[in-house]
Amino acid sequence: MCSACGTPGHVTPGHVAGSGTALTGTEQSSPTGRVARFAALRNRDCRPYLFGTGLAMMADNIEHVITYWVLWERFHSPALTGFQVISHWVPFLLLSVWFGGLADRYDCRRLIQAAQGLFMLVSAAWGVLFLTGTLQVWHACVLLVLHGCAGAMWGPGEQMLLHDFVSREELPSAVRLNATFRSLGVLFGPVVGSALLLGLGPTWGIFANIAFYLPLTLFLFRTRFTGHLREGGRKARVGIKDAVRVLRDVRGDRTLVSMIALAGLGSFLVGASMQSAMPVFAHDLGVGAGSAGVAYGVLLFANGAGGVIGGLVLEATGWVRPKVGAAIVATALYGVTTVVFALSGNYGVAVVALVVGGVANLASMSITQTVVQLLAPAADRGRVIGLYNVSAGGLKAGSGFTVGLLGAAVGLHWSLAVSAGVLVVGAGVVAAHAFRGRVAG
Repeated sequence: MCSACGTPGHVTPGHVAGSGTALTGTEQSSPTGRVARFAALRNRDCRPYLFGTGLAMMADNIEHVITYWVLWERFHSPALTGFQVISHWVPFLLLSVWFGGLADRYDCRRLIQAAQGLFMLVSAAWGVLFLTGTLQVWHACVLLVLHGCAGAMWGPGEQMLLHDFVSREELPSAVRLNATFRSLGVLFGPVVGSALLLGLGPTWGIFANIAFYLPLTLFLFRTRFTGHLREGGRKARVGIKDAVRVLRDVRGDRTLVSMIALAGLGSFLVGASMQSAMPVFAHDLGVGAGSAGVAYGVLLFANGAGGVIGGLVLEATGWVRPKVGAAIVATALYGVTTVVFALSGNYGVAVVALVVGGVANLASMSITQTVVQLLAPAADRGRVIGLYNVSAGGLKAGSGFTVGLLGAAVGLHWSLAVSAGVLVVGAGVVAAHAFRGRVAG
């Protein structure tokens, strides 16, 4: 029986081409307590990496807060507002597998440093344009695309270093805590960004933001891990044909396909649309809270806090195992809570739904990432992670269509509810695919 999906007779390539250790060992160790809670934080190499990742993610969101504000104040362009979302996620869609190939071939430390350097260069360029008063729309478009490319470059190397820092038994802890620290960055990014915007102004605020990228960049000069030390065997080629071969190989693994599809469903059907539509929900719910402004702040905080709470609770309790069934249930719960949020006219119910949905979304994301990493062949792990990032990140660009365009016809409340309902149905379809043949077995 496959330990990842529970299907009798199912053997995945990761069991043979990886380190040679079946996934069963990880699942037996982690939930039964043989791996310490918060194991990744106890690892002296992984701990500063997690904190640096959280700060870099916060800097990413600080830049969004400052630049989006300036762009709207200067141009008042709805088209540019839409391009902000597209430019952030399309590089994930188009380039993640290629960046994954680079992570398979080269030192992941240097790839992450290159991504962080590009983030800092973009922030500095924004600052110079703000300072000189020469910002034009085409400047903004180029910098927005470069920022998205930096995020896509960062992803595969980030996950491969996690696999290098810790053992297979500790990997679920590392992935879960990495997602938690990224959630912390998303949660505090708007707060710190607003403080910099008000305290220093957009120009010096964006310059100050560069400092938050430095801890991760400097730490990577000190660590000996490259993303390849634990299992080795880097591929020599980085090309389109080799990437296509990996895609063909992955297609035959039902568990990997299920996890990648599950992540893609959540991204495409809900994705980034909830945050962009939050002002509408805040206005509709703001009467009960006293004002739309207060409602907006609380809803955003609840949306981010759910991920942080979920990561800490799941890590401390070990309630949820890194298995396909758990990922499917978590994704379905995320869809259900999103439906409740979208259709609820009660402010308190909406806040609770956001928090519970944040917990479920983090559980789904961390489990799918863990299973994909554990089952991916060692020599192609970067490409497989890149393919996962295409689904989990790149498809978020489509949520503007599934929620936004439908919202123009039936309203955002109903469009989000319908999309989330389809997500629940989609989770059921993935379950049928993942466990097909179980009864026969």
